[in-house]
Formats: sequence, C-alpha cells, structure tokens
Amino acid sequence: MNFFCPRLLMQSGCLLAILTTIIPTQVLADPPHFGKLILSPGFQAEKETISGYTGGSYSLSTISNRDQNRNACIGFADPTPDAVIVLQKDFSHFRIQVNTGGSDTTILVKGPDDVIRCGDDTGKSKDASVEDSTWKAGTYRLWVGTFNSGERRNYTLSVQE
Repeated sequence: MNFFCPRLLMQSGCLLAILTTIIPTQVLADPPHFGKLILSPGFQAEKETISGYTGGSYSLSTISNRDQNRNACIGFADPTPDAVIVLQKDFSHFRIQVNTGGSDTTILVKGPDDVIRCGDDTGKSKDASVEDSTWKAGTYRLWVGTFNSGERRNYTLSVQE
C-alpha cells in the first residue's frame, strides 16, 4: 500500500487515515444501561434480576428482521443494550422474561456467533419472553422494547433455567 502524505499532513489526518486503513477498526458494544448478570448452571433465579425501563426510538428490526426461529424482531428500544448476560457454560434450557405488570413489550437477544432470539407476548400476558434450548456459553446483549417509539415502561428482567 502506497500513501503519499506531505510532511505537514503527517501531523494531522493523513497519519490517522493510514492507521485506520492498516489496522482494522473494531466497534465495541456500549456497556448496558441497566446491568449485567454472570451465570453458571444451578444459579438461584430469584436473586438474578435486572430492573430498567423502555423508552427508545431505535427500531429493533434494524438489528434483525427475524430471529433464528423466524420470529419477527419488532419494537423500539435504545441502540445501547439494556442488559448483558454472560453464560459461563452451555445451558440446555434458558428463559429470559420481561415483567412490566402486563404492558406490551418485546425483547431481542443477540448472542455468540450473532445468533438472534426475539420475543413478544408470553401466553396471555403482553410481557415479552424468550425461551429456548441449547444456549451456548458466551455474552448475550438484550434490548427490551415497546411497540410505540419512546414509550416508557418500567420492567424487571428475570432469568430461569
């Protein structure tokens, strides 16, 4: 790669242009808004919760239109994840539940290998959840959304094996 940079430009933008071309830029995820859980099999579910609130205008379908099971990824949240869950080992069954007391929420979970899981209503409840088998060890970023942009709803996020 040949770069021509006059001596004067080396002190400003040209050096930066050369470095960003040579060194790949890695986008790091922002820290979560409301908390992080680090879990191993056998954790005590009643102690592992995160409280937060919805309120963003970022469309979750921007992350993915559908998840690995072809469920629609819908709702609005903040671009920064609401929570991070680190699974220290593989889980054969895992559930993430949003509890607002019945408000209409959605959830998007982005895990290792960019596997996406999305959830909407849980049974008769309008609160969202995601439940699946074969959760790989690794870091999962979670966004809790609502159907209307900017709508604020307080919630508690809980997890179960």
